[in-house]
Amino acid sequence: MKTIQVKKGQVVQRKGDVNPKVYNVSAGLLRSYSIDEKGKEHIFMFAPEGWIMADAAFDGAPAELFIDALEDSTLLVIERDTRIPNIEVKPLLKRISVLQKRVIMLLSSSARVRYEHFMEAYPNIIQRVPQKMIATYLGITPEALSRVRKEVAEGNKHV
Repeated sequence: MKTIQVKKGQVVQRKGDVNPKVYNVSAGLLRSYSIDEKGKEHIFMFAPEGWIMADAAFDGAPAELFIDALEDSTLLVIERDTRIPNIEVKPLLKRISVLQKRVIMLLSSSARVRYEHFMEAYPNIIQRVPQKMIATYLGITPEALSRVRKEVAEGNKHV
């Protein structure tokens, strides 16, 4: 394991990289994303301080996701075969793989449900991430995000 400093905008993993690493975010903010055949970006996940970011590539498969820094960040880089006191990384990656599949399934949920899930999962980064990236993460347009946010705010007034 080693600690590295990365600058905002720096790519730490590219799709197709072999032997991708696990990144524990000590400070800063990462995102993982894919780019489809039409060149459209799809944000998979954000990782603020205290989160782990990794691709679910398993047992030697190449990485499916890009990972970059949204802020200057300090990362603990962990090799996939590393044993962390009583924690093996491979089971963690299997869990991430299951969650990755679940997220893909969630993409078929309504925009409001996806936004509410985002607010629960990432309550402390809503102000740190551009609205356009939140919209991309949710798979909607910035205009649709604005409508959903208004709908959620109005819905919360009636509670």
